[in-house]
Amino acid sequence: MDTSELLKKVRKIEIKTKGLSSQIFAGEYHSAFKGRGMAFSEVREYQFGDDVRNIDWNVTARFNHPYVKVFEEERELTVMLLVDVSGSKLFGTRKQLKRDLVAELSAVLAFSAMQNNDKIGIILFSDKVLKFIPPKKGRKHILRIIREMLDLESPTPSTNIAEALRFFTGAIKKRCTAFLISDFIDKGYETAARVASYKHDLIAVKVFDQREAELPPIGLVNMLDAETGRQLWVDTSSRAVREAHRAWFVNHDQQMRSIFSKIGVDLVSIRTDQDYVLPLMNLFKKRMV
Repeated sequence: MDTSELLKKVRKIEIKTKGLSSQIFAGEYHSAFKGRGMAFSEVREYQFGDDVRNIDWNVTARFNHPYVKVFEEERELTVMLLVDVSGSKLFGTRKQLKRDLVAELSAVLAFSAMQNNDKIGIILFSDKVLKFIPPKKGRKHILRIIREMLDLESPTPSTNIAEALRFFTGAIKKRCTAFLISDFIDKGYETAARVASYKHDLIAVKVFDQREAELPPIGLVNMLDAETGRQLWVDTSSRAVREAHRAWFVNHDQQMRSIFSKIGVDLVSIRTDQDYVLPLMNLFKKRMV
């Protein structure tokens, strides 16, 4: 992708996702992802209904009248995006490639973080960590994140989610909110995810294409596994073949859901040909409860 084309794509994503972040997601994001705690703000006179546990006894004794401490939420968060850029992200059969959906989702989350004055950073990975951009604030920083994500080409097509999670856990010391965005075509990441979720607020975002879930009956098709380079002919007109493929997808999806359910990680699944606004809104609302 040449520079002018890249800049046009970055700008297009900014216009679309920044609008969504400010007009739709701002309030929900703020409520769904809380600050680090409550910080002391001021002392004021006691009013009917105030919690007596907040009475400042030193000030009360000095003025012979009850005063209470007022606390405000420490709003600033650090948000990390762990983005899978392995070979399987180049797949997409209808509206867009998985890679393009991942870029939009990442931008929406980044601009939502910016609206709330949060820091945002990113880890781009395939079978190893390819790029780490530490958390910072500001529009220029977010545009850099989007540009790097669109322009980066992985030298290897395979995926190692556990490696990315281990790097993340080691690199980010203070507790943060982290979005792990992948199609999760990988195994062996449960332990690393458990450790990361213990230290941080981890959310899993699965992206997938309709044809990964269900093959259409269109006859003999030459297929390429983008992560292994293996090619094979598949007879999609065979009902048994289509059912076996469907069973593989369902089993893989159930295993992934079981992993995240056991370690208490929220999961949202988003398909390439469907609008991602509703799934994200549902995720945010779920976390407000």
